[in-house]
Amino acid sequence: METELKFFMPMVPPTVTHQEKSWTVRNGKPVSYEPAELKAARAKLEAHLAQHRPERKMEGALRLIVKWCFPIVGKHLDGEYKTTKPDTDNLEKLLKDIMTKLGFWKDDAQVASEIIEKFYARIPGILVYVEEIE
Repeated sequence: METELKFFMPMVPPTVTHQEKSWTVRNGKPVSYEPAELKAARAKLEAHLAQHRPERKMEGALRLIVKWCFPIVGKHLDGEYKTTKPDTDNLEKLLKDIMTKLGFWKDDAQVASEIIEKFYARIPGILVYVEEIE
């Protein structure tokens, strides 16, 4: 049985986040919707993550480590921490929602330990490590 997963998804990570949902009013009630840019980010992440989905849902308490590697801009160096938007918690929400949908685990509430980092990197992408913990 697989108790851990580790993979790298080479891509320019999306910078639009789950927090960027928009609102409209229908029949006098506020309704949220995803703008085109957020839908595109969701589709991109889902396509990349689907290639790494486990054969069975991971069980119990989980540790999730994600390293967001953004393209180098300006005078930043490879491996330098990225201290500008998007915020790590906002990046993580969309990623975890998609991982739940694809069956990496039953519920993202299982993630009991989390390390999220964002860097500038010569090779952009997202490194994901998930393990079952006791």
